Amino acid sequence: MKKINFILVLGVLSISTLGFSQDTLTISKSDLWQKVSDNNLQIKIAEKSFKSAQADYRQSNSLFLPNISVSHTAISTTNPLMAFGSKLNQEILTTSDFDPALLNNPDRIENYATKIEVLQPILNLDGLYGRQAAKAKMGAFLLQTERTKEYLELEVNKSYMQLQLAYKSVKVLEKASITGDANLKQVDNYFKQGILQKTDLLSVQVRVNEIKNQLQYAKSNVQNASDYLAFLLNEDNTNKVFKPADELENTIAIESVNTTLSVNRKDIQALEKSSEAYQKMLLSSKMNFLPRLNAFGSYELYDDKIFGTNAKGYVVGAQLSWNVFDGYKSIGKMEKAKADFQKSEMETQQYKAQSQLELNKTNRQLKDAENKVNLSKLAFEQSQEAYRIRSNRFTQGLEKTNDLLQSETQMFQKELELLQAVFEYNFTQQYLQFLTK
Repeated sequence: MKKINFILVLGVLSISTLGFSQDTLTISKSDLWQKVSDNNLQIKIAEKSFKSAQADYRQSNSLFLPNISVSHTAISTTNPLMAFGSKLNQEILTTSDFDPALLNNPDRIENYATKIEVLQPILNLDGLYGRQAAKAKMGAFLLQTERTKEYLELEVNKSYMQLQLAYKSVKVLEKASITGDANLKQVDNYFKQGILQKTDLLSVQVRVNEIKNQLQYAKSNVQNASDYLAFLLNEDNTNKVFKPADELENTIAIESVNTTLSVNRKDIQALEKSSEAYQKMLLSSKMNFLPRLNAFGSYELYDDKIFGTNAKGYVVGAQLSWNVFDGYKSIGKMEKAKADFQKSEMETQQYKAQSQLELNKTNRQLKDAENKVNLSKLAFEQSQEAYRIRSNRFTQGLEKTNDLLQSETQMFQKELELLQAVFEYNFTQQYLQFLTK
């Protein structure tokens, strides 16, 4: 889990200034997810993958439906066999056509044939299992699409919280800047009165500049978070800054989360469906050794004029075919299908083990994050009290300037650390829910 560090960036760097004069769009988490679900490219790509698998499955309808074709053929010939056959098909054969001289040296004849052919599969066991494999593959892509949407929902929540954290950091650092300016004004007055030395004034000025520098980085993080949200929304973010409808709270809500890996998780189900598809392909390759039964028929129209229908005839029949040996091709195909099936089973088993490992790790991270929030909250409260005391003592001339600056720095640092800890806990909680969904 990547952490976003918004605190204590020291040094003066030349960076471009974030213009909050840009278009600022307030957006809620629910509106954001609705737009992402409608426009996100990753979701659209997953949906197209499912459409592709669905089209593969629809192709297997040819296993039950007939294949119908229509053709029209025109020939002109003096070939003895073709000429005699054409006359026979046109039903214009006469006794004189059996004259050996005409049979061996026929006149040119034109023949136009219109043919309607129908091929009807009856029993193809390998095709049946191939169809089942295509259906399992389609189911796997459907589950993957649903899991992609669940992942994008998690990513939207994370990005929204990052935007909240960025705005909250800006708010904290703006408060720190106001406090720093007030301290600088007070120290400057003391310096003019001769109470403090020049080094004290310079120390406060350095601290004020550091805060302004950190504030600029925080504003840049607002733009970075907005850019990523625009990427999720598939929008152009040239002159646009998003603002969350609600702020990030500095407290957390403890919720009980199921820590057991669910076998109904969409990605695990997708892997099992994929393994099922490989199993069906193995069975299909085995059935390839069995004979196939198909029916066929044709209706033919012949004439000596184009598109003529003077003579008619039909042919119907059935064919039982058996490919006894194809040079080890079918055997090799079956061995490959078997290896692919065994590989998919192992990959599914490995993925389940990795998922359980990730679940156990995230569960521990959630407990650690809860502890971190509690400690950060305590440290922030203590730093607030320490700064209040030192500020009062400094006003009375009982504290050094460096001690006041150190206390002020620590207070705002602890507040930022608390916000970071709250963000980590909330995201870890949602990630754990994602792993157990």
